[in-house]
Amino acid sequence: MNSNTYVPDTRNINREWSFIDANDRVLGDVASEIATKLIGKHRPDYVPNANMGDKVVVTNADKVAVTGKKMRNKVYYRHTGYPGGIRSETLGHLFQRDARQVIRRAVKGMLPRNKLLKQRMANLYIYEGAEHPHKAQETK
Repeated sequence: MNSNTYVPDTRNINREWSFIDANDRVLGDVASEIATKLIGKHRPDYVPNANMGDKVVVTNADKVAVTGKKMRNKVYYRHTGYPGGIRSETLGHLFQRDARQVIRRAVKGMLPRNKLLKQRMANLYIYEGAEHPHKAQETK
């Protein structure tokens, strides 16, 4: 009985481009779909210790929907590193300031915290409008 484990060669991964339109879609649903594609779990040759994910282009980030009272009540916290340096910002304020960061933070929260996080986030391209400079990668 031959029971060899298949390990894909990460140098020869065929990365595909996925295009997601976030227009009138719920933030969590969009972020979940993006995270799955960035991790590569939709691929048949997925392994958890390699960056197997696709490149993802998100358009219409400024038209993503949130449910309930999250625009007022959801708060993002960060710390400056100085004593008393806690800073907070509501989802509504962040959405007005930079709608792309709302999706970026939601996706980053769904990815595992390991050495591949920065590599996976580098494969994410978010644009506020419908136009993007990746037209040449669209094959469908």
